[in-house]
Order: sequence, then structure tokens, then C-alpha cells
Amino acid sequence: MNPRPTLLATLKALLYLLPALIILGVFNIYPIIKSFLMSFYTDYDYFNDIVNAYGLDNFIYIFTDPEFWLSMKNTIIFVIGVVPLSIIISLGIAILLNSKIKFKGLFRTIYFIPFVTSVVAVSIVWRWIFHTNYGILNFFLGWFGISPIEWLTDPQWAMPALIILSIWKGLGYNIVIFLAGLQNINQQYYLAARIDGASPWNRFLAITVPLLSPTTFFISIVSIINSFKVFDEVFALFDGKPGPAYSAQTVVYYIFEKFYKEWEFGIASAAAYVLFLVIFIFTLIQLYIGKRKVTY
Repeated sequence: MNPRPTLLATLKALLYLLPALIILGVFNIYPIIKSFLMSFYTDYDYFNDIVNAYGLDNFIYIFTDPEFWLSMKNTIIFVIGVVPLSIIISLGIAILLNSKIKFKGLFRTIYFIPFVTSVVAVSIVWRWIFHTNYGILNFFLGWFGISPIEWLTDPQWAMPALIILSIWKGLGYNIVIFLAGLQNINQQYYLAARIDGASPWNRFLAITVPLLSPTTFFISIVSIINSFKVFDEVFALFDGKPGPAYSAQTVVYYIFEKFYKEWEFGIASAAAYVLFLVIFIFTLIQLYIGKRKVTY
């Protein structure tokens, strides 16, 4: 093979890439550019695609809108509730599945099924589980003398219900990634630690946690990004509503309402880019911390 690129080879490569580039340009790049421009539309005729005025009014509006700040607050609470618990639980399950137990393949499949199942189907099942009078969750809580909780109708419990659903749905992906990381750890480290008399807990802290830190770092970034973008679970769990008294409204749901229900396209686009900026800042912080703490 000729290592030096030629004009003919470059044109041939572009020809092969052309279908994918067209699809990416039409359905990804163009909407990104168009939504960025729309965030500055202050007077826009949607039907005729005529812009009468530009400005920063949309950004000023969302920063002074109490509903936007409520959505941001709910989103941050959701991220704080989902990400740490999801990582801890999935790591624990991955360690158990990585040990010598029977039917490991079956358990891995069972845990991964929720991740590939439709959000709508999962939410319908969880709406029955969370039902105040007939839900199986309140039935089990009744064994401990706990009164039925109005998971889906009480603003105080709407966000915990959403967090529980999201943690359960995302466990499968995290478990698979953690399993891949655990299987790449050389078992000689554990054998040497056992010879030195290290307890299972000490082996976990001294070997598993440091050597698994790149995997944990990757999962934490992906989990935070996905949690900030949560929408499907809210829409399906609360039957197309943002929870009782907007208690489960997230930023993406706020964007959805402004765009599809109120036809405030400029405001929706501005809110989308504010969310992008927030996610970008959190990602940069994680990357900075990861460079200092992740052990390779």
C-alpha cells in the first residue's frame, strides 16, 4: 500500500464518506447552527422564515424566568441524586457478577435488559409500581408500617420517584462498563494482597478503586451528561406532564414546552445553549479533576 496520500485517493475517500457526511450535515450540523442563530431571534415569523430583529432578549428572558430556574434546580437535584447512587450500586453489582457465582451470564442479561427496553414501556410498569393504592412498592412498605406514599401525585415525592426509575434504568450500561474494567485488572495484584493478609475491603480500596478509576471517570462523565439531558422518563412517568406542581420539570422539559407548546423558538434555543454551557462546564471540571486523580 502507498503510504503517501494522493489527490485521487482523497477524492475516493470523500466519495465513500459523502452519504454519511450528508446525513450528519442535514440532521446534526445544520440543526445545531440553526438553533444557535434562532437563540438570537427576537422577532421571528416562523411561517415565512423571516427574522425581523436580533438581540439578547431571549437570554435575558430565561435568566429572569422563575420557571427556568426551577427547572435548573430540579435538574441539578436529579443529577446529584442519580449519578453517585448509580455509580455505587452498579459498581457493587459488577463486583458480584465478576466473582465466581452461578448463572453469571443470565444475571448480566437481566441487569442489561432495562437499558435496552423502551422508556415508555418501563415507565408504564413503574407507574403501576408507584401507584398509591395498588402499587407493589407501597405494598412492601406497608410491611414495615409505612403509610402509602403518593409517589406520582405529591410534589415532595415526585423527584425521588423519578430518581429511582432513572437509576434502575441506567444500571445495565454502567454494570457492563464496570465489568469490562474489572476484567482488565491483573489478578496477580489480588493474589499478592491475599498473601500479605489484606482483607477484602482493603483489597477493594487499595487495588480495585485505583485501577478502576479510568472506568469510573468515564462513567461519571457519561452519567452526568445523560442526567442533565433527562426528558423521556419525566414525560412518560408523569403522563406528559412535568410532575405535580412542576416538581419534576427539568431544563430539557422546559425547552420542550417553550418550543412545542408555546412556540417560543428563540427562548427554547437560548435555553438549550445555556444547558449546553452548563454541561460543558461540568465536563471541564471533571476532566480537570480526572487528570489529577485518575490513575492509569
